[in-house]
Amino acid sequence: MKPQRVLALVHKGLEPPDEKVDKATAQTAEWRMEYDVVRTLKVLGHEISVIGVHDDLTPIKKTMDEFKPTITFNLIEAFDDIIVFDQNVVSYLELLKVPYTGCNPRGLTLSRDKALAKKLMAYHRIPVPDFLVVPIGAKPKLPKRLQYPLIVKSLTYESSTGISQASVVTSDDQLGKRVQFIHDTIMTPAIVEEFIDGRELYCGVMGIDRLQTFPVWEMSFAKLPENNWKIATERVKWSVKYQKKHGIDTALAGLTDDQAAEVQHLSKRVYRALDLSGYARIDLRMKPDGQLFVIEANPNPQLAQGEDFAESAKRAGVSYAKLIERIISLGLQWRPSRMA
Repeated sequence: MKPQRVLALVHKGLEPPDEKVDKATAQTAEWRMEYDVVRTLKVLGHEISVIGVHDDLTPIKKTMDEFKPTITFNLIEAFDDIIVFDQNVVSYLELLKVPYTGCNPRGLTLSRDKALAKKLMAYHRIPVPDFLVVPIGAKPKLPKRLQYPLIVKSLTYESSTGISQASVVTSDDQLGKRVQFIHDTIMTPAIVEEFIDGRELYCGVMGIDRLQTFPVWEMSFAKLPENNWKIATERVKWSVKYQKKHGIDTALAGLTDDQAAEVQHLSKRVYRALDLSGYARIDLRMKPDGQLFVIEANPNPQLAQGEDFAESAKRAGVSYAKLIERIISLGLQWRPSRMA
């Protein structure tokens, strides 16, 4: 690929340092992903400009006019701290007619709303857990089809935000308290889902028309106490100390070839059903009998080196540098008219 002028959009406060830092510092910094991406782009010979974005789009247009990027590398996951506003930033990039990396606005909108995504997947006969949405201020009223145990989450937040062991509920009292917690703490509607007790699987997908899937990844809970629910809580995902203490790890899933192929095929179906583009990670659960359920789709997943998406790509023979180049290549190919 010939060198590009790349504008990297990051969250304000997560602008990575210009100079190279030692590995230990980079791995523990809040700007770890941003640093890995920007540093790799520089090593690959691309000209880079980085701007932090919070609640103002003006710096984007100003930098566009001055820097004249050939592509924007989008690392924004919210706008003004509102998760569902991320698609508005991407829509703005489309209005400016500048190519960008990652998912298109429609795919972001459809996948961010877990209930809407599940309705679309169910329409396409993709197996998903049964669910109920509880708007802010409302009390949960379970239909007969929903039986305990259930899991309560934010309707729109990702990255296990607000998820703990208390998220899995087994009684009306626990359900009411957890729904109230989501309303009061996360300040979004709550989604109450059928709890799928089984293996936690992830599958990376990339592409626009022709899709590539990476080897299926699995989260293991080797030392988690027997009375704990085996779920990816906020601490499980983000606390290194907790991960080491309880043997939490992710690695290549121990599946048969047929099982892995089924997960990958299902993940491609999800990607197309939700109009995703660029790259995404599909989260699934597998029951002991092998039955699969799609939990959610995550467009523009965590891109840091050593994280699930990059590691599964590496297992497929795609180095981190090649992965970043591939993401740019897909961004240069994408046209909003494809969604018409």
